[in-house]
Amino acid sequence: MKIIAIGAVTAGGKTTVVNAIKDRLPRTTSLHFDDYSFDGEPDDFTKWVSKAEEFYNVWDLSPLKADVERIINSGGYDYLLLDYPFAYQNKMMKDYLDCCIFIDTPLDIAMARRVLRDMKEASADEIRNEMNTYLNAARVCYVQMLTEILPNSDYVIDGANDLETIINEAMEIMLRC
Repeated sequence: MKIIAIGAVTAGGKTTVVNAIKDRLPRTTSLHFDDYSFDGEPDDFTKWVSKAEEFYNVWDLSPLKADVERIINSGGYDYLLLDYPFAYQNKMMKDYLDCCIFIDTPLDIAMARRVLRDMKEASADEIRNEMNTYLNAARVCYVQMLTEILPNSDYVIDGANDLETIINEAMEIMLRC
């Protein structure tokens, strides 16, 4: 079985691509980082990013690791797709990964998707407040993904491409891994 991590910034397309591939490839399953609560998860992501020595290993990914091992031991799959933001950077998970793909989605596209996805019912003031939070605090976390995770991934896909192109490219990469 091959374990493929697919990463991107928030709203960069990870979940959409993972779910599309899983629907197209038989004997493929997935785990999604956002479905878990982890011990060690930072309360303040801006402070977390500023502590280089702790970046990715403060997260105790034991629940995710246990599910990965359960799927490996089941013998029922050829591929496990991880909707997972850290590539090889977390010590608990890096040895399980056969390949890391990063979807390099421009930050403006990711932000527009996030607002459209998560703020459908938001007022103009709420959207303005969210944009201020992004500019004054959260953007550093997005940039961290581009400076740390993108270069530590095996493959990079242009996230500005149309969805079908991104899915096809990711599937071609998976089959080579």
